Amino acid sequence: MKKEILLVFTLTILFAIGSPTKIFANEPADITIIKGILRDSISNESEPYATIKITKANNKDKAVGMAVTDDNGLFSQKISGKGKFIITFSSVGKATISVPFTAKGEKEIDLGTIYTKDDVTQLKGVEVVAQKLLVTMDVDKMNYNMADDPDSKTSNVLDMLRKVPMITVDGSDNITVNGNSNFKVYVDGKPNAMISANPSTILKYMPATSVTKVEVVTNPGAKYDAEGVGGVLNLITSKVAGAQNISDGYNGTARATASTKGYGGGLFGSVQKGKLSLTVNGNMNHSSGTDVSTTGERIQISDKGNSSNLVVSDTDMKIDMLMGNMDASYEINKLNMISASFGVMGFNSKTNNNGVTSMSGTSYGGNEMSYISYINQKNKRYSITGSVDFQHNFASNKNSILTLSYQLNTTPMKNDSYSTFDNSSLTGLKFDDRYSHGDEKTTEHTFQTDFTTTFQKTNSVSAGVKLILRNNSSDNKYYIDKNGEYQFINNSSMNYKHSSDILAAYAEYSGKSGKLGYKAGLRYEYTFQSVKYLIGQGGDFDIDYGNLVPSADLSYAINQQQNIGLTYNMRISRPGITYLNPYVNRQDPMVINYGNSNLECEKAHNISMVYNYYTTGIMMNLTLRYSLCNNGIDSYSFYDNNNVMNTTYGNISKNNSLGLTAFINWNPGKNTRIYTNSSVTYVDMRSDKLGVSNSGWQDNVMVGFQQTLPYNYRLSLNLMSSSRSYSLEGWRTGFSMAMGSVSKTFLNDKLSLSLSCMTPLSGGKMEMKSYTKGADFINNNISKIAISNISFSISYSLSNNSSKVKKTKRTINNSDLKERTSDTESIGNIINQ
Repeated sequence: MKKEILLVFTLTILFAIGSPTKIFANEPADITIIKGILRDSISNESEPYATIKITKANNKDKAVGMAVTDDNGLFSQKISGKGKFIITFSSVGKATISVPFTAKGEKEIDLGTIYTKDDVTQLKGVEVVAQKLLVTMDVDKMNYNMADDPDSKTSNVLDMLRKVPMITVDGSDNITVNGNSNFKVYVDGKPNAMISANPSTILKYMPATSVTKVEVVTNPGAKYDAEGVGGVLNLITSKVAGAQNISDGYNGTARATASTKGYGGGLFGSVQKGKLSLTVNGNMNHSSGTDVSTTGERIQISDKGNSSNLVVSDTDMKIDMLMGNMDASYEINKLNMISASFGVMGFNSKTNNNGVTSMSGTSYGGNEMSYISYINQKNKRYSITGSVDFQHNFASNKNSILTLSYQLNTTPMKNDSYSTFDNSSLTGLKFDDRYSHGDEKTTEHTFQTDFTTTFQKTNSVSAGVKLILRNNSSDNKYYIDKNGEYQFINNSSMNYKHSSDILAAYAEYSGKSGKLGYKAGLRYEYTFQSVKYLIGQGGDFDIDYGNLVPSADLSYAINQQQNIGLTYNMRISRPGITYLNPYVNRQDPMVINYGNSNLECEKAHNISMVYNYYTTGIMMNLTLRYSLCNNGIDSYSFYDNNNVMNTTYGNISKNNSLGLTAFINWNPGKNTRIYTNSSVTYVDMRSDKLGVSNSGWQDNVMVGFQQTLPYNYRLSLNLMSSSRSYSLEGWRTGFSMAMGSVSKTFLNDKLSLSLSCMTPLSGGKMEMKSYTKGADFINNNISKIAISNISFSISYSLSNNSSKVKKTKRTINNSDLKERTSDTESIGNIINQ
C-alpha cells in the first residue's frame, strides 16, 4: 500500500510541474499593474496594511484605484488608461506620502521601495510618538503584531496571548482558540508537536520577545491539514515570507530578563549578502516554577455508604527551557529559490509534590486513616525540526508558483517518577514505594508539493498533495521497591509501536468580484494506522479510514472601512500517542490514569459570521461562531473494584457551543490606545455513555490601556476577568488579575529597558475552585496559585539595515494530532488532581 501512495504522490508532482499555465486569460491591453514596497525610512522595516489611493494628477478627488499593503509592505494595484497619476500612502501614526508617476500603456510599473516616516508632533519641546498598529483583521484570520506591544519586552508568550483576539487564557492557564481547546500550534508556519501537546506549560516559559507576530487562523482552508477544531495558532519568530528588495547588511539583538520567578535571555542575528540570507535566533529561560497549594476532597458514592479521601498537597516546579532556530535561503535566479530551516527546543522540568491523604468511610471498614506521599518527577522533552523548500516561478506566468518541500520532525520525551510513602498511620493497607521510567518518541517524514496560480489578478487556484510517514513509540517501565531494591514489574509495564501514515490531496479556489470575495476548497485525507504491542496487555491491530474535509468562506466589502463574512469548515482531530497510550500511570496508588488505543477521529462542524470595522481611530472585530461535534474525545473517571479512581478517555461526548467574541481598539489620540478582547459563550455537553450532561454561559473579559508619555516613556495596564467555565462532568471558577508595565528606549531606540508586574486582584495567591461529579464520585478542589511576579528586561540592538530572510511562499504544515497535556506539567491538571 505504501508503494501505491508514493506512486500517486510522484505522479501528482509530475502533473503539477507540467501543468499548463497559459490557459488563463491575459489582462486587457489598457490595464497597468502598479507595484512596489512601502518601508519605514529609519528602521527600513516593511509597513503593512497602509491604505493606498491612486488618482489622476488633474483630479485628486476621484480615486481610480484603492488597495492596502500586505503583511510585508508589498502592494499591487491595477489602473486603466494612460497619463499622469499620483499614488498616496497613509497609515496610523505615519505621515501621508504622495508619489507621482506616468503610465504609458505598460503592462507593469514597478515603483520600487517607497519610504514613509512617523508623523511626529512637537509638544513643548518633547517628542510624542504615535502608537503602532497592533492588530490586522480578515474574515478567516487575524494577526497580532506582538513585537509592537511594549508588554512583550517583559512578558511570556502565554500572558501576551490573553490580549490576542479569538484567544482566551483562563486562570488555570488553559488556552482556547476560537472558543475551542482543540487547536494546533505552528512556529514560523511549521507545526510544533511539542508545543501543541503542552501549549499552556511551554508558552508560559517562552519569552514574548522571541515572537514578532501571532497569526490566528480561525477558518483554515483546504491547504491546511484537517486537524485542529479551533483553528491554527501560528507563532512568527523572525521571518517574513517572500521578503523583497533587501539590501546587504546585518542586524542583531541581545536581550536579558530577570524576575522574581527566574531569569532568561536571548540572541537574534541576521545577515544578507547578495542572494544569500541567514537568520539565527536563540532563547533560554529558567523558572523557579509555579507554587500550588491544593485541598481536594473526593467522595466515593456506593450503595453500602459513602467514603471520603481528603488530599492536602503542595506542588513546586522548576523549569529550564532552551529554543533556537536557524533559517537560510538562496535566490538561485529570479525564478527559483531554495530555503532551509533547522530548529530545536528543549524543555526540562522538575516537580516535587508533598501530600497528606486522609481516608474514611465504608470502603475502609469504617476506619479513619491517612498516609503521606512524596512524588518527585523529572521530565525531559525535545523537539528537533529540519526542512528544505524549493520554489519555482514559471517564466510563462510569473503568478504561477510550484513548491516542493520535505520536513523531518522528531519529538523524544523521557519521564522519571519516584513515589515514596509514609504508611505508619494506615490500617490494613500498605503502599510500596515505586518508580517508573517512560520513553516516548514521534518521528515524522513529510513530503509535499503545492501549485498555485493567479489569473485576472483577483482569482487564484491552489492544489497539492502531501504524504506523512509518522512513527510513534512508547516504552514505559514500572518498578516496585522490595526490601530497598527496585524490581521490574512486567505486567504493569508497556512497550508498543504505533505508525500512522497519511496521504492527503487538496484543491482550493479563491476569487473576487467587485465587493464580493469568495473561497472554497476540498481536502481528502486517508490514514493508515498500525499498532503493535511488544510488552503489555493489548492486541495488535490495523485501522484505515478516510476523511473528506470541505471549507468555504464568503466576504463582502461594505466600504473601505467595513466588511462582513460567512465561513464554514469541517475539522478533525486524530488522537495522539498520549491519548492512545494504554500505559497505566500508578504514581498515586489511589488514582490511576491511562489512554485508550481504540479512540476514533473527532469530527467537528464550524460556522462563523464575521464583521470587521477599521478606521484610523477605531478597529473592531465581532465574530459569532457555532460549533458542533458528535464524537468528542473527553476524559472520564470511575472507581474500580479495588476502590481506586480510574481516569481514561473515550469518544463519549456531544458538544455544542454558540459564542460571540469581540475585539475593539480605540485610539482617542496618537499616544493613547484603549482596547478590549472579550467573549461570551453558551456551551452544551452531553454523554449518552456516562448518562450526564452539562451546560451554561461562560465569559472572558480583558480591558487594556496603553499611553505614550513625555520623554517617550510607554505605560501599559491590563485587567482580566473570567466567569465560571464548564466541562462535561463539572465546572471551574473564574479569575481576575492585573498586568502592568513601563518601558523606555535610549540611544536612538537601540537600548530598551522595561519593568512589569502581575498580580491577582484579590491579593496574595489566586484561588481557583473546581467541582466534578460522576456516577460514583464527587470531587471538590480548592487551589491557591502564586502568580504574582515582577520582571525587568534589557535589550540592545545593532544593525546597518533591516535584513530579513527570504522564504518560499509555501512550506509544510502538519497539524493533524490531538494531544493531551502532561498531568505533571499543566497547572490546570494539578488543580484537578
